[in-house]
Amino acid sequence: MDLRATDAEFIERFEWFAGKEIFAKASQPLNDTTRYLVILAALIGCQSVEVYGLVLPEALKTGLTPIMAKEIIYQGTAYLGFGRVLPFLQITNEFFLAQGIALPLAEQHTTTIADRVEKGAAIQTAIFGEHMQDAWRKGGVNYLLAANCFGDYYTRTGLTLAQRELITFCFLAAQGGCELQLVAHATGNMHLGNDKNLLMAVILQCLPYIGYPKSLNAINCLNQAAEENA
Repeated sequence: MDLRATDAEFIERFEWFAGKEIFAKASQPLNDTTRYLVILAALIGCQSVEVYGLVLPEALKTGLTPIMAKEIIYQGTAYLGFGRVLPFLQITNEFFLAQGIALPLAEQHTTTIADRVEKGAAIQTAIFGEHMQDAWRKGGVNYLLAANCFGDYYTRTGLTLAQRELITFCFLAAQGGCELQLVAHATGNMHLGNDKNLLMAVILQCLPYIGYPKSLNAINCLNQAAEENA
């Protein structure tokens, strides 16, 4: 259904807001690749399958590669769960096949089952500091975080480490209820060079898709992280 025909007034204002006003208000404008990277991550985070399907073709026209699109989904598994990323994986595969993009895409993994823990811990240390180097040795969830979340996903190619931490920030902001983790990953982002101005621009860019309450919570978490790391 064409919303421009059925809901012209609403769509006119939303497109102005999401496409022009938000961009103009950001203190640090995002390039097209980063803009669509964070929008797709936010849409997955807030479970907006329909809008994701509309935005994905636009994203690929502006520099986001098929591999980058897939990597967003794969990493989302660690923060959203398989049940919530599967619909996005399916719609992406269907679109790629319809466009003649051969699947599977080129492999991006850089770890093995034998070394994923150590390499994952090294990534955690690079993001959060030296205290994370041996955190996995405590076992339990600490081990799984190093092996799976960081060892299986963050070590993959296709996205830079800074881009991966940026989409994690979006996953957490968009799903809500993850304020403790959002503060931690705001700090992680800043450690990797994604400064406060950039993260504020990211929150504004996601706002039309995740709404004001989650965006305001994200801003509060960002401010807290900035104060703690001043």
